[in-house]
Amino acid sequence: STLGLDHFGRTFNVGDKEIKLQLWDTGGMERVASVTSSYYKFAEAAILVFALDNEYSFHALSQHMLDVVTYAENAKIFLVGNKVDVETSGGEPPPVTDADMESFCEQCHSLISATYKTSCKTGEGIEEMFRDIANSLVESNRSRLELQALESHGFKIHPPDEVNDPGCLC
Repeated sequence: STLGLDHFGRTFNVGDKEIKLQLWDTGGMERVASVTSSYYKFAEAAILVFALDNEYSFHALSQHMLDVVTYAENAKIFLVGNKVDVETSGGEPPPVTDADMESFCEQCHSLISATYKTSCKTGEGIEEMFRDIANSLVESNRSRLELQALESHGFKIHPPDEVNDPGCLC
């Protein structure tokens, strides 16, 4: 029996580096929750995807967000509204609006690194999203490496050199 866990790899060039993103897609399946918690452990990023035309998928984000924060505490989190291509009847806005996405991000206290709107059907926004995520991870790792270099080499603080002050010259 299949667990429902799909794995994909995609390589991007960021500057002079080749970055491989490994994507583990659970499809939001709660029955693989025990398996997915072990995959979160080494995750550097989490992409939380919901359907713009499905409020239920949007409201389920809270639990997924909690899982990411619990099991992958250092992962960068990205929020993606999919199905941007779907038109609603009567020209009404989709059930999940930009304001809903902004409100969710505010409730998450700045834990969301970026938000995107995409269409897996047409491909709209997909390439840009993954390229942006790859760039963000490279920048994050660069900052982490710089911090590690400071920690391993350390630094010393010396008092300022004494200056012989001749006093007032007036």
